[in-house]
Amino acid sequence: MKVAVVGATGMVGQVMLKVLEERDLPITELIPVASERSVGNKVKFKDKEFTIVSMNDAIAVKPEIAIFSAGGGTSLEFAPKFAEVGTVVIDNSSAWRMDPTKKLVVPEINANVLTKEDKIIANPNCSTIQLVMVLHPLNQKYDIKRVIVSTYQSVTGTGKAAVDQLNAEIKGESPEKVYPYQIFKNALPHCDVFSDDDYTKEEIKLMKEPKKIMGDDTFNLTATAVRVPVQGGHSESVNIEFENEFDLDEVRKILSETPGVVLQDNVKNNEYPMPLYSEGKDEVFVGRIRRDLSQPKTLNLWIVADNLRKGAATNAVQIAEYLVANNLV
Repeated sequence: MKVAVVGATGMVGQVMLKVLEERDLPITELIPVASERSVGNKVKFKDKEFTIVSMNDAIAVKPEIAIFSAGGGTSLEFAPKFAEVGTVVIDNSSAWRMDPTKKLVVPEINANVLTKEDKIIANPNCSTIQLVMVLHPLNQKYDIKRVIVSTYQSVTGTGKAAVDQLNAEIKGESPEKVYPYQIFKNALPHCDVFSDDDYTKEEIKLMKEPKKIMGDDTFNLTATAVRVPVQGGHSESVNIEFENEFDLDEVRKILSETPGVVLQDNVKNNEYPMPLYSEGKDEVFVGRIRRDLSQPKTLNLWIVADNLRKGAATNAVQIAEYLVANNLV
């Protein structure tokens, strides 16, 4: 099976290669793809070197699967060209997520919607993935009415230049700024660009994508997304109002039994999720589970995950694994 990784030299692309090494996708030929300036360079995969090729050269090889992490513009231009030659594209950009003709997939929740006809599959936003991993099982049991989420997002979500900015600022240097302001010792309520309604694109993704993934548009969701000087992963403070009453012990039991979710909820021993310990892991961590004392049938909790792994690369590879296991490629 030939697998192309488009954007192989980027921060997410590098994690994609690492995740593919760790998991058992039966790859017979890896095809790393990057921008024209990187063509001819090498990337390492399973202790071997592979030469980066151009987009058109990769299309000519007709890989069974192409995992994209190269930006929305690139995906809009080239994903259909891969699809035309029979390749299944798993796209990590926002280009196709809300397209009604494309599936938006978190395998633990809705992989069963995929068919052989799906040639372009959207990978959700990183913050959305960790959120729905917790919302979905609780929605099935208690029926969600409204969600309020505030995010604390790692600079890795912006890319290598943002990590470089943070590290330079920590050293007391004055680097070229990726953000409008210093990020070290700061928190920016500004993830992605602002839209006409004064929400950022990141907040809009969080408000729209969960409904599509969960197949439920009956609940309301609002979001505030904040960038913080952290490299390990994204954190989310989530307030969930249910239609039905819940029991805290039952909530903990449901989440502890949810595949891909790890319960870390023992405040007596200072046990709760933190990005420091989520980095490099594929699971979604949840804790600080407690009732909202201001109104009935409402829950507060805290969710953390490595945004480059489950929030991007791992979820995409899991989609590929599902396709292979179910003979959809």
